Amino acid sequence: MFYVYVLKSKKDGKLYIGFTVNLIRRFKEHKNGVVNCTKYRRPVELIYYEAYKNREIAEKRERQLKSGKAHVALKKRLEER
Repeated sequence: MFYVYVLKSKKDGKLYIGFTVNLIRRFKEHKNGVVNCTKYRRPVELIYYEAYKNREIAEKRERQLKSGKAHVALKKRLEER
């Protein structure tokens, strides 16, 4: 499986959108400060993810969620929770 995921920084409230083939391992890397993009924004929480069987579709979805209408829709959806 291929995963697109969203983390939220408990420090500054900002979102991080990523892609991985191993969601549990990747989340642990974020939590432990191994990932430079989120190292200084810890602690982070996993607030959303989507699973795909096809790598190309998952990567395309990640790009969509990082910009444009899909990004706005995602932020709105997450605020409603």
